[in-house]
Amino acid sequence: MAQSNLLFDLADLPPAVKYEKLFENLPMLQENIPKIGRRPVSRNCLLKALIYKSLRRFPYLADLTFELNNNPSVSKALGFYPLKPAPSTERFSSFLHDTDHHEFNLIQQQLVQQLIKVGVISGNSIAIDSCPIVVSLRENNLKTSMADRFDKTKEPIGDPDARLGVLIHFPTPFKKEVRYFWGYRNHIINDIDTELPIREITKPANVHDTKVAKDLIREASSVFNLNIEVVTGDANYDSEDLLRFIINDLKALAIIPHNPRSEQPKGYQIHGEKVICEAGLEMYRKGKMRPKKTGILYCQYTCPIIYNKQIQYQHITCPVFHPKFFKGKGCNVLIRIEPTSIRSEIGYDTQKFKELYKKRTSVERIFSRLLAIAMQNPTVRGYNANCNHATIAHIAVLLVALTAYKTGQQDKMRFVKSFVPNFLI
Repeated sequence: MAQSNLLFDLADLPPAVKYEKLFENLPMLQENIPKIGRRPVSRNCLLKALIYKSLRRFPYLADLTFELNNNPSVSKALGFYPLKPAPSTERFSSFLHDTDHHEFNLIQQQLVQQLIKVGVISGNSIAIDSCPIVVSLRENNLKTSMADRFDKTKEPIGDPDARLGVLIHFPTPFKKEVRYFWGYRNHIINDIDTELPIREITKPANVHDTKVAKDLIREASSVFNLNIEVVTGDANYDSEDLLRFIINDLKALAIIPHNPRSEQPKGYQIHGEKVICEAGLEMYRKGKMRPKKTGILYCQYTCPIIYNKQIQYQHITCPVFHPKFFKGKGCNVLIRIEPTSIRSEIGYDTQKFKELYKKRTSVERIFSRLLAIAMQNPTVRGYNANCNHATIAHIAVLLVALTAYKTGQQDKMRFVKSFVPNFLI
């Protein structure tokens, strides 16, 4: 089909105009053009196409290739020549696998800096959370029959970089349901007021939230020069080290509820300098200890029947038949000596704490938008490819917000799914 036989100019179709306006605000990747050989497909066109895939919520790369081959106006808007075949599924997959994640991270950083410069993002109040990314693997398909499906010592053949993680659901009130999956987790920091992501990183699913949060907050604070005043998060972030960093280093309010799982079960009583176990026996004082992991000084008390010979002559077994006596070396109690817990500086019961904690739901709405553009269902495998897949979803969200602001539609900055077709003219 020749160019002269067309009844219209492809660039003048409405969809093309809309997407061209959107991509005017997208920072550019550096093109790697070889001196010899065929000219490669533009990396910026491939990135625009993957952003388009996110906004259109295409589940597979094959759907994107089909769309470009059958919608010449969009193909033209993304920078491709519409009369030639679109890049193949393998070309898009290779782009996600082979591109250094730092390049996508830099584009996201530039978009956030522009939003900070125009006053959209302040970063004074931030929230932290993570979202599971379930990889399409045989192990995650419960319809398949296989042994040791969730054995964490066996790496999945389909994606050796994926790790075993946990999903917690509440199908009915106060009834928890635990589900395992192979994949990754996307950790983010967002601006509470605008509900826009500031910084994100993808880690294997077995990496706990507290191991990522501190470095992520520190990076966001230094890269964007944020004046952080409030940090909110759920009970998963109730870590003494993280709380000390927020309160002492950032000089910010830590709006993180106390996690009951971090408490030692109260199976003892303290009377003066004596510690009495559940059986009513005075526990044996074993001495002081300071674990390297926490750096906290404790006084350790243990089961008197095992460590005190005089008590051994009186009791052959634990009077209350405590299971720890038969499974190990009896009960063990750690009484904290110093330093004082940082949690004493947090007013959990104050009205201010409760009001600020309610704003933590902003991060849930961000994940809802990210998941709506298929961030949680990657079409690629491998750590680097999944990192790039998640970052492109964040870039799409930030690009829509920046375009909405520059077109004078500040109230549409969070309309990720509907802004381009309905409001960008």
